[in-house]
Amino acid sequence: MHKSFRKIFRSTLALLAGTTFLAFAEAAIGAEKSEKSNVDRDALAALDKMGAHLRTLESFEIKTDTLTDSVLDNGQKVQFGGTAQYKVRRPNSFAVTVSSDRKVRQFLYDGKHFTVFSSRMGYYATVPAKPTIREMMATAYDKFKIELPLADLFRWGTEDDRRDDITSAVNVGYAKINGVDTDQYAFREGKMDWQVWIQRGDKPLPQKIVITDTSDNAMPEFGAVLHWTTAAKFNDTTFAFNPPKDAKQIKIASR
Repeated sequence: MHKSFRKIFRSTLALLAGTTFLAFAEAAIGAEKSEKSNVDRDALAALDKMGAHLRTLESFEIKTDTLTDSVLDNGQKVQFGGTAQYKVRRPNSFAVTVSSDRKVRQFLYDGKHFTVFSSRMGYYATVPAKPTIREMMATAYDKFKIELPLADLFRWGTEDDRRDDITSAVNVGYAKINGVDTDQYAFREGKMDWQVWIQRGDKPLPQKIVITDTSDNAMPEFGAVLHWTTAAKFNDTTFAFNPPKDAKQIKIASR
């Protein structure tokens, strides 16, 4: 190839490469702008307000009615009903009872120990605890693959709230839940869609939560309606575990 043609050829390649890079860069910027345009700032502000209010609650009780989807091997989705009860005293105590059509579990944390108890099977396991609720829940998930339902209640309003992962936020509109006036918000975060109904007024409590797993074609959901007692009082025995005489201690499998 003649030298002058080689120069033109190389220049053309460089130009094409630069043009291609710019095209990809412009596409990426456009996608980012498009993605961010799906985020309603008022919806994020409502989420922040709710999180800030949750952080002011020192002692509270929540009773929930839950519906949980499960996907069978053939891809069919089935649903199980249940309840969950939270008794919480910040910064380092909770007692959680989760009941469904298939199992009952108790989770007790007194600031020093974390215990999982299966009353139907008669087994329990106790491990040393982290000093705060947030740290204990993070350790339970990271080390033991235990995630309590409604764990986001303890993340919202903190640096762990994953707010920056939200790619879509929409104010769906008014709804009445538990006889309470609320606003319904829908969010998208990675492979998860979730909705929260937030009480109107100066006590923006979440009254209902629905989470959808979009990574599964069946799109299974978890839903909970929350009933709040925000001035609940507890003593230390609420969070201490005293095993029944016939209960057997086992070890929690770690990952």
